[in-house]
Amino acid sequence: FHIWDGQGSLVSFIVSRNLHRRHLTSSQRAVIALNVLPLLEQEAEERQGTRTDLANIPELFPECDRGESRDHAAVMFQTNPRYISDAARIEEQAPELLELIKVGEITIPQANREMTKRNKIEAPPLPSDKYRVFYADPPWSYGNAGIIGEHDNYGHVHRHYPSMTIAELCEMGDNIKEIGEPDAVLFLWVTSPLLEECFPVIRAWGFKYKTSFVWDKVGHNYGHYNSVRHELLLVCTRGNCTPDNPKLFDSVVSIEKSMIHSEKPEEFRAMIDTLYTHGRRIELFARKEHDGWDSWGNEAG
Repeated sequence: FHIWDGQGSLVSFIVSRNLHRRHLTSSQRAVIALNVLPLLEQEAEERQGTRTDLANIPELFPECDRGESRDHAAVMFQTNPRYISDAARIEEQAPELLELIKVGEITIPQANREMTKRNKIEAPPLPSDKYRVFYADPPWSYGNAGIIGEHDNYGHVHRHYPSMTIAELCEMGDNIKEIGEPDAVLFLWVTSPLLEECFPVIRAWGFKYKTSFVWDKVGHNYGHYNSVRHELLLVCTRGNCTPDNPKLFDSVVSIEKSMIHSEKPEEFRAMIDTLYTHGRRIELFARKEHDGWDSWGNEAG
């Protein structure tokens, strides 16, 4: 037995005396933290306006207002704050998956991927028009590529949208060839880990690689071999489709990445519009619509 001296957080006291007694994954600890959150928020409310001596609060559980309870719970349970938020969403949308997390059969990232598959919205058929300019940011499937550990976000495309394998992307080839003009250009986004794997897709779509732009994101994503701060925009053509405008943009463009997963700077679309001044244009796997462009994908609109 351990006697609480009445100082600081009772919840923190109980957790600190019991958490080490079991070997739990970070996902399991996040589920427990989710269950404890109401108690932490109640303590925070009770302390509002009455707390005067912060020294009485243990280091394990620092000053906690209601809005900070999740982050402090993450510290207390030695897990990721995002995991706690994910656990709450899983509990609401797929409680059967939460039960599997509790017993250690799956992790929160695995549950997220399963929910993404369930919520997948089928993309509409490709349009029947003919296009000269193609712009694509495919939902590449990484498998385990790029994943450093359970907490790492690098390569976790499945957390954000359904991915497609190389074979699935190649299967689109005949349809893309059908809507492409004899002379056409493709601007294709790809990350360094998948650079080699993207070339069968380029060939299946009827294009040939010519050159590339490098997007310097300024911020870093940590990989297995280096700290990755760039992404590649490949330029591929079919027939004869050199730029209409002879302007030469710098091949390396430094623009700080946004907080939205996979969002690309609009400066690159502006570059494409400057180089190719005429012809119908389409963005494949689009997430929103843009003036002067047709959009295709299950997130467009």
